[in-house]
Amino acid sequence: MTNRDVPDDFPREPDLGSVAGKQPKLLVRQVDGRYQSALSDEELLVRYDACEDLAAQLSRYVSRKIATSGLTTDVALSRAGKGVRLKVDAGEWDLSQREIDWVIERARQLLLAATND
Repeated sequence: MTNRDVPDDFPREPDLGSVAGKQPKLLVRQVDGRYQSALSDEELLVRYDACEDLAAQLSRYVSRKIATSGLTTDVALSRAGKGVRLKVDAGEWDLSQREIDWVIERARQLLLAATND
């Protein structure tokens, strides 16, 4: 599994955390005896797969909402995005802000592709 499987526009850097204190601190984790601040290729691919799946689900959901309620694509996607953010804020889903933005944009692309078929 390599980064070549993940599109270039997918966020690669995790959200930076913060640690209280007077002196600057570097947030890292120990993996196999080495300190890392970035995601491994495998972790990145897992996060991408989850986000791609969520984008596909959202595009189908938004498509149904557009068909049944007459909402515009922008309004339906905006509402879906708010729902995703609520799930993240409640701690139910583990997505960064950049990943949320990517999922919504990817859902938009999938909707556009489905309407052009």
